[in-house]
Order: sequence, then structure tokens, then C-alpha cells
Amino acid sequence: MRVALWGTRGSIASAGPETVRYGGNTSCVEVRCREDDTLLILDAGTGIRRLGNAVLGEPRRIDILLSHVHMDHIQGLGFFGPLFRPDFEIHVWGPPSTTLDLRTRLGRYLSPPLFPVRLRDVASRLELHDVPLEPFDIGPLRIDASAVIHPGPTVGYRISDGDATMAYLPDHEPALGADPFPGPPEWTSGLDIARGVDLLLHDSQYTDAEYDERVGWGHSAVSQTVAFARAAGAKSLVTFHHDPEHDDDELDDLLVEARAMADGMDVWPGMEGSWFDVLPGRGSDCGPGQRSQAGPGRG
Repeated sequence: MRVALWGTRGSIASAGPETVRYGGNTSCVEVRCREDDTLLILDAGTGIRRLGNAVLGEPRRIDILLSHVHMDHIQGLGFFGPLFRPDFEIHVWGPPSTTLDLRTRLGRYLSPPLFPVRLRDVASRLELHDVPLEPFDIGPLRIDASAVIHPGPTVGYRISDGDATMAYLPDHEPALGADPFPGPPEWTSGLDIARGVDLLLHDSQYTDAEYDERVGWGHSAVSQTVAFARAAGAKSLVTFHHDPEHDDDELDDLLVEARAMADGMDVWPGMEGSWFDVLPGRGSDCGPGQRSQAGPGRG
């Protein structure tokens, strides 16, 4: 698999000179299967706009897997070019809710007065699905989803091509109520999703001091992220869902802190424009590359 980062910021887009290296777009990750070029998109934050423009020349099926429907994870959907093209087949997957179906929840944003076009009026062949909480396949990729700790229905994803495996947990607070953390595996949110993966993208929004003031908000401190990744036995970790108030220099400092705690595990910065080749059983060899000038490898 190849995993590319199109948006790594959390809560709200934060473009500006102080965020140019890590990027200011909210969560959006491209996953490509090299076997048949199956395309998955994880979340539809503001980063999905540029990704959509990049694939407009590839009429195809695209599957968008939403971790949850908070605004920072769906705000780019209405600006995703393939959604408005009849030569694309778009499948949107989201966590099930006991109160409202996925179409109703997305329609609260994709309808007037908040958006000029209703979801039912897009030109693509659009299908919406509740994410099954048992393994399912999209092309040659096996997907596992599991509910995780975050306000509202939220899932984490585990994706395997049969050899390499990655996990995506962008909004996650596994330390909530756990003392010490991490606790027993059976009581640690998301651990089964992340266990033994070659590449883990995980919420790393806060410093320890910030987390102490935001317990229950649904996010993790960087130290908790590293502890979680080590408990899961992840081979490589990518810090993700950066706080909009953290500038590039602050994120560099948090990366140094994370690497100091990693005990030999590879830790990469979640930088917009970077990509990773996920290698089976060799997560430490997952090397970042460049799609733009704002890529990792600087610290």
C-alpha cells in the first residue's frame, strides 16, 4: 500500500505562514493498493479538495471511509470534484448511529442554507453505507472498523492488503479514565485495531499540559499516543490531527519528544504532502517521500 497525507490538522483548518511545513488542511488520507490501484480515502476534511482535483482524470470507483461526521472530517466533501462527475462511482462509509442514518447526518451540512447543493443532486453515482463492525473487503483490501473513544459515533480503521497493514485513529482518547495508561489490552480503546500494524496514524493533538485541561474532549497527548503505539506493537507511528494552535516549530518540538519516548519505534511527522510505502513486517522501513515541498525528513 501507499499512504499519502492530504490533510493532517485537527478541529479547524489553519492555513498560514506558521503552518506551511505541516500543513493547514484537516484530515484526509489517500490509500492506494498497488495490486489493482484500488483507491480509499480516509475522511473528507478540507484536504480532500486537492486530492479530488488530482484524480479527476481517473474515472473510477472511490471509497471514502469517514471516521466520524464532525465538521473538520467532512467539510471538504462538498468541494470534492469527483462527487459532481457522472463518470465516478462514489461510496461513502460512516459509523452507524442509533438515531440518524448517514444520509441525514451528512445532509445537515450538504444542503441549504449551509451549502448550495443537496447531497441527492450530485452527479456521481453515489452510495452511502453504514460501516459494518465486522471485516469487509473493498477490492483486495480487507477493512476492519471498531468503535473508539471520542464524542459521538466514531470508528478507527485497520486496512490490510494481505501483507502490509495500517491503522487510522485520527480522533481518539484511549487514556480517558485509564490510570495507569495504557491498562490491560482488553480495556484499552482501539488496541485491537492497531495491534502489530506496520504503520499507525494516530491522534497527537495535545501536550501533556494541554491534555490535563481537556480531559474528555476526545483527543490524545503526544506522550499518550506513543504509549498507545508501543502497547499495540506498531512498527511505525505517524503523528496526526495536529492542534490548530500549534505552529510548525511547536510540532517539531513535539516530534522530538515523541521520538525520545519511542524506544526504537520509527516516529514520522504527519506532514501534508508526504507519503509512505507500507512494507509488510518492516514498519521501520516505511519511508516518507515528497509530493510537495512540505514533506517530512527535516528533523
